[in-house]
Amino acid sequence: MGVLKSLAVAFLLIVAAPLTAEPLDPELVVATSQAAIGNRTGAHVLTDQRGNPLALEDLRGRPLVVSLIFTSCATVCPITTETLRARVEEARRVLGERSFAVLTFGFDSTGDRPAQLSGFAGAHRLLAEPDWFIASADPETTAAFLRDLGFSYRAAAGGFDHVTQTTILDAEGRVYRQVYGDDFPLPVFIEPLKDLVFGTRTRGLDPGALWDRLSFLCTVYNPATGAYRFDYGIFFGIFFGGVSLILTGLVILRLWLDRRRALMRGQGQGAG
Repeated sequence: MGVLKSLAVAFLLIVAAPLTAEPLDPELVVATSQAAIGNRTGAHVLTDQRGNPLALEDLRGRPLVVSLIFTSCATVCPITTETLRARVEEARRVLGERSFAVLTFGFDSTGDRPAQLSGFAGAHRLLAEPDWFIASADPETTAAFLRDLGFSYRAAAGGFDHVTQTTILDAEGRVYRQVYGDDFPLPVFIEPLKDLVFGTRTRGLDPGALWDRLSFLCTVYNPATGAYRFDYGIFFGIFFGGVSLILTGLVILRLWLDRRRALMRGQGQGAG
């Protein structure tokens, strides 16, 4: 599995940007990315597409999907963004409109200025998406944030040589899962979010929380349609299973009562 993942990332590194004299080492890229799982991102302050400050701490309290791009990319980054937008729409249909937020982060600290971010977001229809933030940062903040995320990149002629990585943070800002590729399968994206949302939204015993729990358990992926659906068959299974247990219990109770009555009759006849 580790070799296959390395080969996949190596392919992504090749197509992400023009080749460099010293390309990134796929094994090291994967190791760095995976080692970041569990890291808590710092209290970095970014700059959004309007030039306003955007504090990462303000985005905590629910899962955050971080997509790493540079706005002058004309190949992989646009494809990754379009894929992500489609996956986010499906995930929110399943998990809830406000269940998680998304951050598209421009890691080119010199080229990804607010105007460029705004143009990129407009071209990919991100500005109309709820809870979808677009930002970049100064060189020092960018370097620190990318270290937190385990993201590897290197300047190349006309762009960057970089891993195609989408990072999922938990509600406290810790790296929970890395998603690779520009056309990742829906379950690879939605299952870790399902885990996180399930853990943060169903801790209570109120009816709403219990319904969330049941909804998550009954939501399954249908590979034929490439979408998630609510599996009502689980309800039927629970219902018939419950009925079967009740009937079995009644049979056992009746047998016990019959045996008890027989013993009492036997004792009565013996006494007579």
